[in-house]
Amino acid sequence: MKPAAFHYHAPSTVEEAIGLLSEYAPQDGHILAGGQSLVPAMALRLATPAHLIDINNVEELGGVRTESGYLCIGACVRHNAFEQPIVEGPLGRLLATVVRHIAHYPIRTRGTFCGSLAHADPASEWCLVAATLGAELLAQSTRGVRTIAVEQFFQGVMTTALAPDELLVEVRLPLLSKETRFGFSEFSRRPGDFALAMALVVRGEETRIGLGGVEASPRRIAAADAAVEPLRDPRYSAEYRRDLARTVVRRALEQCS
Repeated sequence: MKPAAFHYHAPSTVEEAIGLLSEYAPQDGHILAGGQSLVPAMALRLATPAHLIDINNVEELGGVRTESGYLCIGACVRHNAFEQPIVEGPLGRLLATVVRHIAHYPIRTRGTFCGSLAHADPASEWCLVAATLGAELLAQSTRGVRTIAVEQFFQGVMTTALAPDELLVEVRLPLLSKETRFGFSEFSRRPGDFALAMALVVRGEETRIGLGGVEASPRRIAAADAAVEPLRDPRYSAEYRRDLARTVVRRALEQCS
């Protein structure tokens, strides 16, 4: 199949992009960044946006910088920007470890960090990283910019706190101290498949344990044996996912020991 007809817009500034989004969001307008989720859905006509607002020409959204103890990641930064440590210290190594588990290389060259968070797939590795580290997300609209704590951002399967006319312009991850250790474990049927369960453990001044792929949204859990509410489908029972959750958490913890 081929996508349904749509109107294409290519803004060159953030202001132009959010202006177009304000105008066309009520008419089923969508942002196009990496397109690795939206475009396949359009090809199958599972998504039929009337307007596409392509932000790839907005240069100010393509940068990464450190500021006030955060790594700030713009909306158009690709997955493969993290293949090598993008910042010194544990955070750079953590991101370089996790990125290798994201889909396949061609997808990593086009898909974006912020796009993964805006899509909010429970199996997204970057969503798990954001939830575990306590990321801040900056959303901009014609009304201004607001900062959303990650605890309020994810609201269910592919559901976020973003308003239809808001553009996720930046994600901020806290930098980690030199003494920080981490462990990451993911289970999928084949390399590149969606994760059925994954865990990220970060040990610094405190120990953070994040669980993803198991529930409707990734989240920090209080302890390795915390109760979870697993997704279920005809192939994978809740008990199977619960068992996978225990396994990936244990493996991630072992990497930190």
